[in-house]
Amino acid sequence: MDKPLKIAFVSASNDFAQMSKKQLEYIYPSTTPEKAGVIVALGGDGFMLRALRRYVDLKTPIYGMNRGTVGFLMNRYQEETLVERIRAAKLVKLHPLTMIVRQKSGEVYSASAINEIALLRASHQAARLSIEIDGVKRVDELIADGVLVATPAGSTAYNLSAHGPIIPLGSGLLALTPISPFRPRYWRGALLPANMKFVIENLDPKKRPINAFADDQEVRNATSIEIFEDQNITHQVLFDSDHHLEERILREQFISG
Repeated sequence: MDKPLKIAFVSASNDFAQMSKKQLEYIYPSTTPEKAGVIVALGGDGFMLRALRRYVDLKTPIYGMNRGTVGFLMNRYQEETLVERIRAAKLVKLHPLTMIVRQKSGEVYSASAINEIALLRASHQAARLSIEIDGVKRVDELIADGVLVATPAGSTAYNLSAHGPIIPLGSGLLALTPISPFRPRYWRGALLPANMKFVIENLDPKKRPINAFADDQEVRNATSIEIFEDQNITHQVLFDSDHHLEERILREQFISG
């Protein structure tokens, strides 16, 4: 006989998510995230990313249900048979990207991202960047609105909008994608092994400032950004067996319009 499943419900701040949390707590016995066997996150993708970062040290799987605007990382919302759905769900393990950002002021900040790390111009002028990969300068000068490094899980988000490639889960690859490149005009980026380390420098920080984003975390006035996949951190995400993340990523490659 299966042990009772200890569930913790957490939700975004919008009324829709808050009401759903109260309803689910009325239907199912609940506990705190620290005591739970699974955390059910109610919101959109942004809330899911925050929940994954917040509870990563608990090493508890998170099952998301969409109660926000975008829900690529979320399962459909359904109150019935929740326990059965969680028990049948497919577990996906994700390693985040870490960025170490040095500012013009000399301050150093770090942040992690599950989807992507993006560097974006912060003025009316295009950014001037150089890109070094594993100690080798690969792009001497990129003039563009910015550049991003995306994980497989994030390859269908901002990366896809910037015309970057969709990456299957388990491929061991990252996407390096320019954002509106002016020079080299026809460079469309690269697919690279996930164990590589990127160092991106702002060649003109005084005249052409850039900001660095790790998902929804922002560091302004970045001059040097080191990016690498952190294998020491693992996020555990649960997806319905008939609608899991790997299938969604595959399906995105065959959708037109």
